[in-house]
Amino acid sequence: MDLLYHSLQIADHVATVTMTHPPVNAQSRPFREEGIRLFDWLSDAEEVRCVVLTGAGKVFSAGADLKERVGMAPEQGDYLRHNRQVRDYFFAVADCEKPVIAAVNGPAIGAGFALMLACDIMLAADTAFVQMPEVDVGLAGGTAFIAEHFGKSRARAMYFTARRYPAAELYRLGVIEQVLPADALLEAAMVYAREIAAKSPLAIRTAKRAFMTVETMPVREAYRYEQSLTVALSRSDDTREAQRAFVEKRKPVFKGG
Repeated sequence: MDLLYHSLQIADHVATVTMTHPPVNAQSRPFREEGIRLFDWLSDAEEVRCVVLTGAGKVFSAGADLKERVGMAPEQGDYLRHNRQVRDYFFAVADCEKPVIAAVNGPAIGAGFALMLACDIMLAADTAFVQMPEVDVGLAGGTAFIAEHFGKSRARAMYFTARRYPAAELYRLGVIEQVLPADALLEAAMVYAREIAAKSPLAIRTAKRAFMTVETMPVREAYRYEQSLTVALSRSDDTREAQRAFVEKRKPVFKGG
């Protein structure tokens, strides 16, 4: 796949995606379109079992490229097309069949913060911070992403004031998994990714589907749905291999089916 705004490396069933749109990994139309194609491809790539997403340089992503909004004409459908692509980009990451780990190497601002929150597991450098400055530039998107992860007061304070919150505060609140020195961040993310990649690809894909499906379901119906997934998994070769390996006290050999 030819890439202009991202780089891709695959090793040990882990895909490392690095945003490479200097100076601040701003999300332009071509950047997002490439990201959508890339994450759709990763969803189907049999050799990939987990994805690590990070940024080149000192910024994870400073958000949307605001220069593109100059001259947009709402009455001509410009905003509808633009907003559709923005949604598709975030959900290409969120809906990726494989778990996506964010290695947040620096500031994650606006749409960059939303992109981080679209990932499954989040680790951040101790120099990173997050910010939602949308109201400062006449925008109103992203409230759903932060409301999912923060309490009412914090989410609204974060949005209405556009204050910066350091990675350490997100860790204290249980929003992110780890805060690390910048030079240790990527390797820490890879440790998680390799651990996930060593498990049954079918079981991991099913577990991610369960998380995403039950988000808006009542607990009783959600658990019933999860049990139906367990029944389907029980018919798979990977599940039989996992159970045999457990009994035989050996490492399982998974084939993804």
